[in-house]
Amino acid sequence: MRKLAGIALFGMLLAGTAAAQTRIGEVSTTFRFVGPNDKVLVERYDDPKVEGVACYVSRADTGGLSGAVGLAEDPSRFSIACRAVGPVQIRGEIDQGKKGEEVFTERTSFIFKSMRVTRFFDTQKQVLVYLVWSTKLIDGSPYNAVSVVPLKP
Repeated sequence: MRKLAGIALFGMLLAGTAAAQTRIGEVSTTFRFVGPNDKVLVERYDDPKVEGVACYVSRADTGGLSGAVGLAEDPSRFSIACRAVGPVQIRGEIDQGKKGEEVFTERTSFIFKSMRVTRFFDTQKQVLVYLVWSTKLIDGSPYNAVSVVPLKP
């Protein structure tokens, strides 16, 4: 019993704590006789270190019995659009290195796969670049998408 509780806690830690999401909407895509339907979800993530920036991510959500109990593996298909939704103001220090800084993460399978959003700072063009990607490799490289937010209008 303790081992199972430890595994569950470890899974929650892997899921991350930076995700401050709001579900905006969903569209049912595949009817399932048992359990919830497959869906495309639209969620908003507010950047915790950059005030006035919101990222909207659409992603697949697997239904059925395995989806209902959290054991389904969601497909690595997503899109991202980040926008200035107010005055853009960086709070504190952000990573300006080539590896960027992980901003959000969300588990998309029981253990092995997650969707992540990494922020990069292009100092030359003065823009923030947001990359959404999957931790599970598909044919040698993960699915990904990118969006850019200028720091100055």
